[in-house]
Amino acid sequence: MTTTDLKKLVIIPTYKEKENIQLIVDAVFNLGQQYHLLIIDDNSPDGTADIVKSMQQLHPQELFLVERAGKLGLGTAYIAGFEWALVNGYDFIFEMDADFSHDPSDLERLYDACHTSGADMAVGSRYVSGGKIENWPLSRKLISKAGALYSKLITWLPVNDATAGFVCYSRKVLATMDLKSIRFVGYAFQIEMKFTAWKLGFKIKEVPITFRDRKFGASKMTKGIIQEGIVGVLYMQMQYLFGGLLKQRDKS
Repeated sequence: MTTTDLKKLVIIPTYKEKENIQLIVDAVFNLGQQYHLLIIDDNSPDGTADIVKSMQQLHPQELFLVERAGKLGLGTAYIAGFEWALVNGYDFIFEMDADFSHDPSDLERLYDACHTSGADMAVGSRYVSGGKIENWPLSRKLISKAGALYSKLITWLPVNDATAGFVCYSRKVLATMDLKSIRFVGYAFQIEMKFTAWKLGFKIKEVPITFRDRKFGASKMTKGIIQEGIVGVLYMQMQYLFGGLLKQRDKS
């Protein structure tokens, strides 16, 4: 199979992203690298989905839209997108934000890490050499870094930026996972996906990126998402440890 035969899908969940959606769609297609886009919209009241529909007239074979009934969470949006991607035969599947905190030009670097360098999962990382954050206050940087260190300490996951949401998966990773068993929806979802891939034996590579705070629209971060991350990390590791012990006991 040649490189041009490989199908690449970028999944972008949206909720109230009317200022960003046309710009981000254009930016991805302007790369000229045969990416397809799947927008998962959670019934945005600002008309985000209508903008996507108007753009589909220009990109009928490359731009797709799934509209959901309400704000159901980031994790469930991505799971819906992953399932759609598998059914439709995509080889490489990406997570990316709509607000330009992830630079679309870095898609190729994540793709190369999987397609050329042998990774099964590539993570756009703020916390490896060459990675950085721009336009965040110091307090938010400290919270984010502490969360990354906490996740690594508790789960032993060999990833420096476990909460990163700029990711490339090879098809086999998502096809192997039991996607319906992924339970978390916010930061903990991102950690759970990496933790699950690692425990399944897949190779994860971190690619340094520059993460920039959004210019338009409002952040979707809430205290509930942060709390889910703290509790979720503990739950994942306890479930893995005690689940493994129970399996060993059942075999004996």
